[in-house]
Amino acid sequence: MARVSTEIKDHVAHVTLTRGDKMNGVDKEMAEAIVAAGEALCGNDDVRAVVLAGEGRAFCAGLDVQSFAMLAAGDPEAVVMPRLEGRNTNLFQEVAMVWRRVPVPVIAALQGVVFGAGFQLALGADVRIAHPECQFSVMEMKWGLVPDMGGMVLMPQLMRSDVIRRMTYTAEPVGAAQGVDWGFVTELSDDPQAAAVQLAATIAKKSPSAMRAAKRLIAVAEGDAGEDAVLMAESREQADLIGKPHQMEVIAANMQKREPNFG
Repeated sequence: MARVSTEIKDHVAHVTLTRGDKMNGVDKEMAEAIVAAGEALCGNDDVRAVVLAGEGRAFCAGLDVQSFAMLAAGDPEAVVMPRLEGRNTNLFQEVAMVWRRVPVPVIAALQGVVFGAGFQLALGADVRIAHPECQFSVMEMKWGLVPDMGGMVLMPQLMRSDVIRRMTYTAEPVGAAQGVDWGFVTELSDDPQAAAVQLAATIAKKSPSAMRAAKRLIAVAEGDAGEDAVLMAESREQADLIGKPHQMEVIAANMQKREPNFG
């Protein structure tokens, strides 16, 4: 059974978790499908933005409960320690981290519950738009575990240390409005899917090369490269954009008061 669908329309990739009857719970097959969907977009030059969503009443309720039993019955070292080829992640970490590798902006549309694996998956997006009644949880402590799907890379980029600790230690659900205050929800919408699609359409009209450069540059700025490296990255990215076809088309479109056409 398919776990994820991808539809590309008007330069926007609509990636949807399609296990709505299970609240899009993540099992091994779902993890593989999510990673495959992200990897397929990494090499697609036609895509300018991504909308990441889940069908049904929840974005993602976390790791499938049956998966816990399978992991406990096997060799944990064999599951969590091996890295994917050419990556610094295991399969389940790549579920979240692959969206940071996708070279264009990723907007997550969130409804229902966003728990555990689902929370970390959402953190991998560039922007998170949530329904006001959406609930979030770092759920792993409920099962006697710690966040292990990229959460400890992604949470510190968005949230204060005390917030990370509180959510991790308690596993208690947090509302979407609190999520805005705490930094992991970008904005609220009564229709997060429509809002995400609208934002993606806006992004898709901008210079494709500048947008990809912006995502690369932000990643450098958020890392530990240091001031010198960030300043040099700014200069390098800008030099690679100035006077090139996409930038010249933006200038022409602005002067002619029309939408740019990037082909």
